[in-house]
Amino acid sequence: MSFFISDAVAAAGAPSQGSPYSMFIMLAVFGLIFYFMILRPQQKRTKEHRKLMESIGKGDEVLTTGGLIGRVTKVGETGYISMALNDTTEVVIKRDFVAAVLPKGTLKAL
Repeated sequence: MSFFISDAVAAAGAPSQGSPYSMFIMLAVFGLIFYFMILRPQQKRTKEHRKLMESIGKGDEVLTTGGLIGRVTKVGETGYISMALNDTTEVVIKRDFVAAVLPKGTLKAL
């Protein structure tokens, strides 16, 4: 059997022990990377979207997450807005589904 396994590899002792704090340091480094790469940018996006939703007012032209573009005609107290897509069509959507507030005149340009 020694023909397949060299004597030096087979006779190796127990692996050397590292510092007991190295695992905790590595865990802290991974925690910091996770925070700065994933959590912090997501919190910033959430904060910006919340500010956008609070700033929506009557007459704003908005884009929804479903792709609808229209003008806000009524802002409800319960978190819903009424949006006119054209002269005859009006829809009621939840304020959370607004993706962006468009510059004035965007609807006329389309």
